[in-house]
Amino acid sequence: MKKTLVIEGMMCGHCTGRVQKALEAVEGVKEVKMSLENKTAEVDAGDGVAEQALRDAVKEAGYEVIECR
Repeated sequence: MKKTLVIEGMMCGHCTGRVQKALEAVEGVKEVKMSLENKTAEVDAGDGVAEQALRDAVKEAGYEVIECR
């Protein structure tokens, strides 16, 4: 499963690092590619990973997912 999360609130490389670390900690996530310019995280995860688990990880890191596609 591949998902692109559009994330509100990322302003710098530190922000993307926090979000990436939070997403990588979700069980089943294989790879995360961050884009500060596009305010996105591309997540490659197993089929058993729920979208809500990704949203929750971003929220716990202090940011908000405004779109998941």
